[in-house]
Amino acid sequence: MAEKKYPTGGEFLLGETDPRDVFTPEDFNENQRMFATTCEDFIERNIVPVQEELEYEGNTMLGAGLLKKAAETGLLMVDIPEAYGGMGSDKATIMLISEKMSESGSFAVTHGAHSGIGTLPIVYFGTPEQKQRFLPKLATAEILTCYALTEPGSGSDALAAATTAKLTEDGKYYILNGSKQYISNSGYADIVILFAKIDGEHFTGFIVDLSSEGVTLGAEEKKMGFKGSSTRSITLEDVKVPVENLLGEIGKGHRIAFNILNVGRFKLGASTVGGCKYVLKHAVPYTKQRHQFGQPLCNFGLIRRKIADVAAHTFVAESMVYRTAGLFDLAIGTLDKNAEDFDYQSIKKVEEFSIECSMIKVFASEALAHAAEEGVQMLGGYGYCQEYPLERVYRDERVNRIFEGTNEINRLIIPGMIMKKALKGELPFLQAAQAVAEELTGLPSFSEPGEPEFLETEGKLIANMKKVVLAVLGLAAQKFGKDLKNKQEVLSDCADIIMQAYACESGWLRTLKKAAADGEESAAGMADMMTLFTHDAMDKVAVLARNVLSATVEGDELRTYAAGLRRLAKHDPVDRSRLHDAIAARVIEAEGYTLK
Repeated sequence: MAEKKYPTGGEFLLGETDPRDVFTPEDFNENQRMFATTCEDFIERNIVPVQEELEYEGNTMLGAGLLKKAAETGLLMVDIPEAYGGMGSDKATIMLISEKMSESGSFAVTHGAHSGIGTLPIVYFGTPEQKQRFLPKLATAEILTCYALTEPGSGSDALAAATTAKLTEDGKYYILNGSKQYISNSGYADIVILFAKIDGEHFTGFIVDLSSEGVTLGAEEKKMGFKGSSTRSITLEDVKVPVENLLGEIGKGHRIAFNILNVGRFKLGASTVGGCKYVLKHAVPYTKQRHQFGQPLCNFGLIRRKIADVAAHTFVAESMVYRTAGLFDLAIGTLDKNAEDFDYQSIKKVEEFSIECSMIKVFASEALAHAAEEGVQMLGGYGYCQEYPLERVYRDERVNRIFEGTNEINRLIIPGMIMKKALKGELPFLQAAQAVAEELTGLPSFSEPGEPEFLETEGKLIANMKKVVLAVLGLAAQKFGKDLKNKQEVLSDCADIIMQAYACESGWLRTLKKAAADGEESAAGMADMMTLFTHDAMDKVAVLARNVLSATVEGDELRTYAAGLRRLAKHDPVDRSRLHDAIAARVIEAEGYTLK
């Protein structure tokens, strides 16, 4: 049987995608929708009654009991293979659970730290014995786990860790010394996935029993947000770790750390999409009830603008997240599920999409930051008070841009990985960039466009955004060569252009798929959001591209490329007020996020 083909990471920049090949939330099956309902019911029954104690009194120790209740409903086993007591769910289901769990506030961090970054290193890199020993108990919360990478002296530069491990003379134990910081769930976890350098040199993963002699925990951190999640430091003084608890290969701990960061990024992307919806759920009804100058706030144009902009950002972020989930599942679907190394091979497939993982993490976390900002503003003084949940969301969301690699680091990863894949021959980026450069420096086309079809104008703008990426990143690579990695502002601006292109295309493809299935009228709400977002995005792309060009070339070359850029970025203005009004009207009627 011929091997199935699937698009690789970053490939969206180089060609067209058939809308039928894109996974969207409209494609959720009954089983996935059941999981979403299970999450909602769990939060209503178990989180809401203790929310005050959890979020405002900061009782972090509630997390242990809540994890055990989550285990009873199957919410800790979706990532664990069936052979070890789990469900082995697909990535779309896992991301949907992350989205729904976001409404649980601090418990979302607790849940993710246990079922995600605390469990998956064993799923993907553990030996069969380690999997059998730990995974069934993690699925049922018989034991609880956490993940320790960050140290007082190393954050984004994880490989600069100072924690050490030394093999005893009898070869039975490693002796660990060092300190880890900001460790979620550490207040009650039984084990920790922890990284240390063997002989001060070989960065390696370990499964450490937190009841071991020599392990001490710091006090709970006094955090700005997520006050109900446990966050402590872990100090190790001559801690004996059995050799059978070494995780993965000696000196290959970075493979575990970086792959688990990828998983954390795509889950965080889904979670922050849920946060955006939560903001609309709590802000929009208030604007209907609150009257000023004789009418409800939602009648005012500037409030409707806020509602519409948050809804449009939520739509494209959601489209990006589940498009990416579909790419994961398509790639993993090419593997033999009965193979002994299936779990390891599946995380290698996810690794192929590290570009997309970083994009959805950055874009969706910043979409939530925008939503929280506008949500508080819509509530005015009430938004600043703890009586209303948006005060908590405003505090909680801030750490999302720090979690799982800062957004600055992820912005460097996006173009960096594209260039890495290009140089390895995995992505024909440079050839495509050269073709676009020739187009930009050549004579313009004078063809007259006809009457555009459904979202045809937006489709052309998206195609031009991708050409802008090819032109400016390709030019920067040509001019700077190996020194490009040191041009952080150039790389960051390129990353933002790439994200805008992926965001717009994801929403556009989803809208076309909906229209093809159910008619253009059924996709009218999506289409309005796509028109609004795409035209705004092209304006941002034009500015970012000029920044890259001016930092890369000068004189006549700059003027030539700038002229070509103006052709690509050219678009007629749209009536943003009309779009804001149409989008807001639907959201206000639904009293929350809606696509109808």
